[in-house]
Amino acid sequence: MISGPLTPADAAALCERARAELERSDAEVLDCDVAALTRPDAGTVEALARLQLTARRHGRWIRLRDPSPELRELLDLFGLAEALRVEPRRQPEEREQPLGVEERVQMGDPPV
Repeated sequence: MISGPLTPADAAALCERARAELERSDAEVLDCDVAALTRPDAGTVEALARLQLTARRHGRWIRLRDPSPELRELLDLFGLAEALRVEPRRQPEEREQPLGVEERVQMGDPPV
């Protein structure tokens, strides 16, 4: 799990952790849980881009799991969402309500 905020100065230690993990594993993709990143900014994006470069130097990729909406927006703004392999947003199953949506009922509506 990657927590933050991250600064460009944090990138070296983060990349060293990733390098060690990549050397221990033969997995093609290194999954990085970024749900705990708080208040992402340009420094966060730079650190994550450096992390991806480290993985690419080892012939691997990173995939960002559970990014916040703010981090997704920043990655889109910088044009890095695809390069950093951001996990796609989960689509609701058929007949499943999207999260955060509530139905309102008008008084007098017959029950369904």
